[in-house]
Amino acid sequence: MKVYPYERVPGVVDLRVTGIELFGPGEIRERLDTSAFSVTDKVVALGGLDRDDWERARLSLTASVPGRTTDDDSPWSDVSVVVVLTEGATNTRLSSPLTRESENGRQWGGRIDLWRADHLDRASMTVHVVATVSGVPGRVVASADKDWVVDVKSETPLRDRRLDFTEVGFAEGPEWLRPLKDMPWAVDTSGDLPVVRLNADFEGISELVGGEASGPEGLVRELLVAQMCTDVWTAVFHAAIGDLEVEEDGTPLFPRDWRGEVLREMLQDVVPGRPPEDALGEVHRRRAGTAGWTDLQPRIHYAATRRAEVPKALAATVHGLNRLDRGVDA
Repeated sequence: MKVYPYERVPGVVDLRVTGIELFGPGEIRERLDTSAFSVTDKVVALGGLDRDDWERARLSLTASVPGRTTDDDSPWSDVSVVVVLTEGATNTRLSSPLTRESENGRQWGGRIDLWRADHLDRASMTVHVVATVSGVPGRVVASADKDWVVDVKSETPLRDRRLDFTEVGFAEGPEWLRPLKDMPWAVDTSGDLPVVRLNADFEGISELVGGEASGPEGLVRELLVAQMCTDVWTAVFHAAIGDLEVEEDGTPLFPRDWRGEVLREMLQDVVPGRPPEDALGEVHRRRAGTAGWTDLQPRIHYAATRRAEVPKALAATVHGLNRLDRGVDA
């Protein structure tokens, strides 16, 4: 829990995307329908659009803040509401002030523009309430609990990315896959995003993973995909932690692409109860040092299986098989 040396606004701050416009060559506008964003998951997806020549996207926004924020007797003055959009992969940071739209100061509205050339992957967008407190201006007195994700690659507004599968015969495929010809899949972390390479030479794997079977086959499929997800989370964690930029004083830095996202997500289980920066430093010291790295492996495996929802998939498989057995006995 973070402690502030000044009074903060109690209550919930909420940010909503209400519309998206694209601007192409010659300032040609096109308004997107609501399928391009999800209010529930707080995700904007700009990667599956019919037109591919858009240069700028304008997000229309509304924010609601606690009513007490702008009361005459409140300890906060000069209140403003600011939307901030950041992307680590390109080190981009944008901000846009919102305008008060209701007399009670609860509703604020505005927009923010993002240029396609400035973004590679996923940006994070949040809202802050800024005010003067005890004579000190520029204090952040409240923020949204959950950020929006603005994804310029994804076709659908999903917060959790789906696994990207590609089929390739390992026996005659790329050089690095040939020694793995007996494996059903391998995780490739060399690109912009991690990819699962399915071994087309492994009999039945493609049909099982890509199918929509029910009954025992469906149960096996769900368990298999959960195991793949575990392998992906484990592989990307090791890839991310093994290629860190380090400052002159030895402090490791979070990567600015998906690797940074993976580390921030998993470190809370690998080194629980520590701030992200401290947890990253601890894991880096153990990996680069002479002791302690082996002791972290069970925690890394736990973090991976938890995010892959292996316990859930395994429980569903056991219950499903029990139901099938009871059906056969009947």
